[in-house]
Amino acid sequence: MIGLFLGDTDFSVTILKKIKLLKKNYFIIDFSKNNKFKKDKNSYKISIGKFGQIINLIKKKKCKKVLFAGKITKPNFASLRLDFKGVYYMPSIIRAAKIGDVAIIKSIIKILANEGIKVISSIHFNPELSLEKGNYSKFKPNKNDIFSINKGKNHFNKINSLDHVQALVVKDGKIIAKEGREGTKKMLSKIKKKSNGILIKLPKLKQDIRMDLPTIGLETFKDIKKYGLKGVVLKSKRNIFLDQKKCINFANKNKIFIYII
Repeated sequence: MIGLFLGDTDFSVTILKKIKLLKKNYFIIDFSKNNKFKKDKNSYKISIGKFGQIINLIKKKKCKKVLFAGKITKPNFASLRLDFKGVYYMPSIIRAAKIGDVAIIKSIIKILANEGIKVISSIHFNPELSLEKGNYSKFKPNKNDIFSINKGKNHFNKINSLDHVQALVVKDGKIIAKEGREGTKKMLSKIKKKSNGILIKLPKLKQDIRMDLPTIGLETFKDIKKYGLKGVVLKSKRNIFLDQKKCINFANKNKIFIYII
């Protein structure tokens, strides 16, 4: 039995499809904003404040392992209704929320560990979603691009594992955009069109790779084209690449490189 903490985005849907394909026994704790999985008979909508209910459900299902997939929106803590364990654990969640979304999930992982529940990688059952080192389109970065990529890579090696940054845009060795809490799409909307920059999405140096890996999909590539970027860079086996065939075809058609380092 595997427990699935599922939030918004297509990634969570992809994970669920694979679990069903493998005929795994599962249940869902639906953390999506609009009850995305309500039609699934194995889905439960439980508030993040009801830790007692969540933990009791996991133990009732005799589940020892859970995974997180999809964006889990930070709740309005003032309006949360708490059960007994929620009251006990919520202060640590609130402290984490002041740092960022990743810190919230880290805090939940620690709470689950205290209850004897192990959190596994979000792509444990979907290793094919994470690409290995190589170039995946017909186009390759040139020497100047490699110089810029190395500058961006060095920046990721310096930032805190709880920092919001998972994406940068570099051009001619300079960082021209940096991701905030609002995400990659919002970051790209702030740069000049036809920037000729490179999108770099890498995990932080000490990031917990069980969750929140840098993710791209077809919408990312549409934005890359829209804002005139040359390519995208990801870390080998530390990425989530959705709709791979469609994305590669789109990249080839629009002269975009896909470089896994």
